[in-house]
Amino acid sequence: MTGGKVAIIAGEGALPLALARALGPDAPVLAPEGLAVAVPAERFRFERLVPMLDGLVARGVRAVVLGGAMRRPRLDPSLFDPATAQAVPRLIAGMQAGDDATLRVVIELIEDCGLQVVGVADVAPGLIPAEGVLTRAEPTAADRRDVARAARIVAALGAVDVGQGAVVAQGLCLAAESLPGTDAMLDWVAQVAGGLRPDPKGAKGVLYKAPKPGQERRVDLPAIGPDTVERAAAAGLAGVAWEAGGVLLLDRDAAVAAADRLGLFLWAAAP
Repeated sequence: MTGGKVAIIAGEGALPLALARALGPDAPVLAPEGLAVAVPAERFRFERLVPMLDGLVARGVRAVVLGGAMRRPRLDPSLFDPATAQAVPRLIAGMQAGDDATLRVVIELIEDCGLQVVGVADVAPGLIPAEGVLTRAEPTAADRRDVARAARIVAALGAVDVGQGAVVAQGLCLAAESLPGTDAMLDWVAQVAGGLRPDPKGAKGVLYKAPKPGQERRVDLPAIGPDTVERAAAAGLAGVAWEAGGVLLLDRDAAVAAADRLGLFLWAAAP
C-alpha cells in the first residue's frame, strides 16, 4: 500500500466502525447522504463525487478503503458538477451490468482522481481469518461434505453475480443468497426449510460464504459476525464456514463466543 493518509468511504453495517478503529482517529470517514452508518462521518452526495475526491487529495489523503453496504442512490441531475457529470454514462453502464461492474467503475473514478483504492486486507488484516477452525466444535465428515457442496453452489451463483452464500444440509441446497442478503436467507431457513431435510437425524446443515469468482476483492467482501452465528443457530445449522482469506469476520471474539455457547463451529476453509 502506498504511504500517506487513508480515508474510509463508509456504508451500512459494522465494517466501517471496525475500519475506523483499525486506522485510528486521523483517518477521515465519509459517507453518502441519507445512508445510516455506525460511525461519525462527513457526508457527501454522489452527484458531487469528483469534487469530494479532489478534496481528499488536497487534505493529504493518498488512499481510500471502501467498507460497508451501499444502496444505489437516487441521483438529482440538477446537482451534478461538470466533472462528475462526465462520469455518469460510465456509472449507468456499470449499474446495468451488475453490482461488480458498478464497483469497478467506482474504483476507476477514485483512481482517476489520483487516489489508490486499498482493501480491508491492506489496512485491517485481522478482520480476515486465516485457514482453520476457530471454535471448540469441529465440523464432522458430513458437515465437510455439505461445505464442499455449498462451495460449488456459491461459485456457480457468483459467476452470474447473484450471491455469496448458500445453506446446504445432507447435500441438498436449502437456500441460496440473493438480493435480500444472508440474514433474510437464514431467517427463511429457520421458518420454512427445516422440514426439507430428508433425514431429521442426519447432518444439520451449514452456511457457507465466499467471494464471487473473479470478484474485485478490495471491495464488497462477504462478511459474517455474531448476528450471523445467532441466526445460523436459530436455523438449526451445525455451523458456519467460509473461504479462508476471502471473508470478513466482524467482532471476532463475540462471534466465537456465541458459536461456543450455541455449539456451532466456525471454519475458515481452504478455497
